[in-house]
Amino acid sequence: MGFIQVALCYLVLLRIGIIAAKEYEWKSASATYIKDSEGSITTKGACGYGNLHMKTYGKYSAGLSGMLFSRGRTCGGCFEIRCVDHIHWCLLGSPSVTVTITDFCAPNYGLPDEYGGWCNFPREHFEMSETAFAGMADKRADVVPVQFRRVNCERDGGVRFTLGGSSYFHQVLITNVGLDGEIVAVKVKGSKTGWIPMGRNWGQNWQCNVILLGQPLSFEVTSSSGKTVTSYNIAPPTWRFGQTYEGKQF
Repeated sequence: MGFIQVALCYLVLLRIGIIAAKEYEWKSASATYIKDSEGSITTKGACGYGNLHMKTYGKYSAGLSGMLFSRGRTCGGCFEIRCVDHIHWCLLGSPSVTVTITDFCAPNYGLPDEYGGWCNFPREHFEMSETAFAGMADKRADVVPVQFRRVNCERDGGVRFTLGGSSYFHQVLITNVGLDGEIVAVKVKGSKTGWIPMGRNWGQNWQCNVILLGQPLSFEVTSSSGKTVTSYNIAPPTWRFGQTYEGKQF
């Protein structure tokens, strides 16, 4: 490789590093919370996770305004959040909490942005679980100013694949994703097929119009950081819809 090619590769890598570094810098937003006796936001959120406690996200979860939600791409991502600049509502020392993104905070254009319309575009807002909010601010607050930054997700065990669909199409819900937590590309492979790209159906549900019943299944998953992991033959030929299998972790 010549000097020019080496220099170009270095510049590309440097640019990627700068972009990644900026993504993990502290930024300003606002936050509220939803009261929930079980501590999680919902069991039917816009990311498609279902019961958050069963998916290990549980009490520390949050929904995002459209500006941050990116049409579901941010599902599964992790953010560190701290309350700032409010002496009455922020806890002493501005402790931070880490949440997993599990839902979308819908806008309400019938209310002002500063009072009730917190998720209106282009505001950056977190609608947190009650437990997560209480870890950084007084729950008597309606809305608090916060700072947030992207962090890597700490997960126990491997990436989990919950199989769904019907005899006409194949769908998989991907959860417990480590590293940056976001999935941007998925491929599936049966014993009788090559690698088949899957499209995002909604949230972290991915699908393809292929019949795969009776075949052991392998999955290739790519995160937003560009890293790919491949889990071979994690579902046996006898798999059924609704079952969950565990693959490799990032």
